[in-house]
Amino acid sequence: MKKLGIVALALFIQHVSAQANRFVYQVTMKPDAENKTDIKTENAYLDISQTQSIFYSENRIKRDSIMQKAFQGGGGRGNINREQMEGLRSNINYSVEKDKTNQKTYFKDRIGRDIYSYEEDRPLNWKISSETTKIGEYKVQKAETDFAGRNWTAWFTTDLPYQDGPYKFGGLPGLIVKVEDDKGDYSFDLMKNYKVAELPSLNQFGNTIKVKRAAYIKQQQKFRADPASFMNQSGGQGGFSTTMRMGGGRGPGGGGNQNPVDMKKRMEERVKEEAKKNSNPIELQ
Repeated sequence: MKKLGIVALALFIQHVSAQANRFVYQVTMKPDAENKTDIKTENAYLDISQTQSIFYSENRIKRDSIMQKAFQGGGGRGNINREQMEGLRSNINYSVEKDKTNQKTYFKDRIGRDIYSYEEDRPLNWKISSETTKIGEYKVQKAETDFAGRNWTAWFTTDLPYQDGPYKFGGLPGLIVKVEDDKGDYSFDLMKNYKVAELPSLNQFGNTIKVKRAAYIKQQQKFRADPASFMNQSGGQGGFSTTMRMGGGRGPGGGGNQNPVDMKKRMEERVKEEAKKNSNPIELQ
């Protein structure tokens, strides 16, 4: 009985340690430089475990769930409800993973058929102020930093035992409750938090290619200039993944067998339209 008790205790401790805390942020964005009145708002999750954290769109995990069920049902793309997927479009097509063990941050984003991953090589140099206030139930302290061409103000709390935050932000003596740039183009606001069983396993259609940040930016520029040739040079899921990269489009697969010339034209038009709508990215440099 004693041995059984020890085993049960060990399993309980293992279960607790495997749990993660999910922090839900409301992300407010003005992605169109020519139309700042077009404000996009959606939720994103920051899931934190003992060894790592991952930041990603709430709609991303919902889309993944729909696709997984469709493919498990044996119907593939044909079983996916296009209107439902359209309703889950997201301006947050990337994910950010932080490895607590080696203090490294990894950014992942889809370009064409593949996932490109790079290690963030720019440190966050925070200037912590003595100014404090209260946001919701948390006592917070002010900190400022310049990052990727924007000036950011963060409010962090030591009421929660995490030195983390949304997007690439972190490294303060507490959890970031709010962070926004001085132009009011982007803000992340903590809404609520709760426990989850484990960190999610995000679907990674196509290959995952590790590159330097500068190489990722070049590939992104190439894709916007000539998306069709980008699709031809790599293996994987074809137009299905491109549609997902563009946030939904007309639905996975683009509607079955189509004229390649028409598909190429539509793809290029979609990429140009998307680039115009995202002419004010979160990172300016």
